Parts: sequence; structure tokens; C-alpha cells
Amino acid sequence: MSLTLRTDLGRTEAVIDAQGGLHRFYQIADLLTDSFQVAFTDKEDDFDAINWNFSLGKYRLTLQYSIYNGIMLFPTREQQAKRQENKAVEELASVLEGKLIGLDLEGKGK
Repeated sequence: MSLTLRTDLGRTEAVIDAQGGLHRFYQIADLLTDSFQVAFTDKEDDFDAINWNFSLGKYRLTLQYSIYNGIMLFPTREQQAKRQENKAVEELASVLEGKLIGLDLEGKGK
């Protein structure tokens, strides 16, 4: 797993796990719920993508799973995202990366 930040669409997209599947998506959703008390609001589940919106402080963000792009985090407002929302994505993705590495190491030790 390697965190990648992309800004080519006018917003910051954090690719949390480019190869991640549904299990990893739900693992990340659980981390957000347990560690950050996130409540997912708008949940859109399609056959090739899942988009779950949530608020983190005053920022509206989206956790996405796509069979094409893996698992990503980005501002819900997409192209109208403010600088602070993009910064929140970067910071949250970095914290999630550390927590996921810890979970992966725990799993290998068992």
C-alpha cells in the first residue's frame, strides 16, 4: 500500500490503496467510524463503485471504492473544493495510511 495524492482534476484525491478491494474499503470505513466518530450520510453503491459521504469537522469528504481506481478519498464538492478541504484530505489520508500499516503489521504477526 502506498498513498498517492493527485490534483489533476482541480481537487486533491488521495489514492489510499490502488489495489484495494471491498474488504479494504470496509476496513477503512470502520477506521473512520471508530477513530474519528465519522457517520456516513449519503451512501451510493453501484456495481463498479461505492461512494460514501461524511463530514469531518466542517469538511464534507467522500470515501470511494472503484474497481478501476481502488480506494480514494476526496472532497465531496469536487472541482469547487476549497484549499482547506483539500488539505483535510491530505492530512486524513496520511493518518489513515499509518493506521492501515499498523493493522497490516498486526495481521502478519498473527
